Amino acid sequence: MPHIRPVQPADIDALYRISLLTGDAGQDATRLYKDGRLVGHVYSAPYLALEPESGFVVEDEAGVCGYIVGAVDTPAFEARLEAEWWPKLRPLYPEPSGLPETWGADELRAWTIHHPRRTSEKLTDIWPSHLHINLLPRLQGKGVGAKLIARWLEAMRAAGSRGVHLGCSPLNTRALGFYRAYGFGELPFAGKRFEPVWFTMTL
Repeated sequence: MPHIRPVQPADIDALYRISLLTGDAGQDATRLYKDGRLVGHVYSAPYLALEPESGFVVEDEAGVCGYIVGAVDTPAFEARLEAEWWPKLRPLYPEPSGLPETWGADELRAWTIHHPRRTSEKLTDIWPSHLHINLLPRLQGKGVGAKLIARWLEAMRAAGSRGVHLGCSPLNTRALGFYRAYGFGELPFAGKRFEPVWFTMTL
């Protein structure tokens, strides 16, 4: 049976692997990237490095097969990213040039490293915490994701968080349905190609 436990430093390779295998709107993104670690550089590894107490993994007999990571205080975490995480990566991934319409997945993630998005205060003033969750296909649809989020929300409440938010690709229909069914509120969608759908929950 899969079991949930706190994330540990030894899980770093698993986080990178799962990030890539779910990095295309929930599907395997391996074919899209020349550097398969780029997805994890943005969405999972910095949480293990900077706020491991807010992360959990799911493990079964085959190993780590899912994770949830996040931050209690999003603005503070983003400030730490700028001070401690992005500067180490920028020399390794030059800022892309040319027309963005010609960029591949590697260039898009490199742009994010050089121009990280700051979350709007309209979100963080009410729902200061945020999360990223990913499960490999063998765990999906079995109730594991709900248990993982419940464990994470419990940790956020214990840390004194007032609320949480998350962004989801509008192309990830499975995840959209999951968050709606779990009880997250949904903010109006801007409808732009790369704009996420924002979900929130007050604690």
